[in-house]
Amino acid sequence: MLIDSHCHINFPDLASRIDEVKANMLANGIDRALVISVNVPDYPAVRALALEHDMFWATVGVHPDVEDGPDMDEDFLVAEAAHPKIIGIGETGLDYHWCKGDLEWQRERFRRHIRAATRARVPLVIHTRESAEDTVRVMREAHADQPGGVMHCFTESWEIGRQALDLGFYLSFSGIVTFKNAQQVKDVAQKCPLDRLLVETDSPYLAPVPYRGQQNEPAYVRHVAEHIAELRGMTLAALAEATTENFYRLFAKARHAH
Repeated sequence: MLIDSHCHINFPDLASRIDEVKANMLANGIDRALVISVNVPDYPAVRALALEHDMFWATVGVHPDVEDGPDMDEDFLVAEAAHPKIIGIGETGLDYHWCKGDLEWQRERFRRHIRAATRARVPLVIHTRESAEDTVRVMREAHADQPGGVMHCFTESWEIGRQALDLGFYLSFSGIVTFKNAQQVKDVAQKCPLDRLLVETDSPYLAPVPYRGQQNEPAYVRHVAEHIAELRGMTLAALAEATTENFYRLFAKARHAH
């Protein structure tokens, strides 16, 4: 069975048909998914999915491009991460695509999430967009290697990937790897050590081929896994076994939080 290591099924279009989403997952050989927190207002719904459904876990955190509105302080992150079904902190990181100007507030939030993950002893879920060098620099300076974690929806160069791997991080690949023009992502998916590789949907975004442009859902992580297995010259079953083992090694709490 496969695990979708990153999804946003609390978003209304998916949350409104959660039973169908779960049935589609099982029909495609996916038995678990990690629901990712992105802001304060939606966090209760993310948390509730994990608490109410055996198939789901959740993270706690505030996305780097949330510029206005409430934030989560370090003690709140640590307290929430003590819950058995809250198994990681994020998504956090840096995003220079939408936010402009002096982005030190973003880097400070990122450091706060790293400190919280270190205290809570849970891994980080890291987002980076147009900010790869700064992301890796903050990871190094703030000792993100202590809690470890995953670079989600990885689209950066192999050089950035290697630096993240050197810090003990995992690389997770989304439906982008199935896109015809995504050669850099395909190359990294081939080079990534098998014991550091995860698969995800990032649903409802980034649906893989053959659903590109449509709404994504956790069931479609199968297509991501099939494509990576093909790139690496291995069976889907072998890739599923490896990525599932990787998930449980990284998110150690998940083994006990069914």
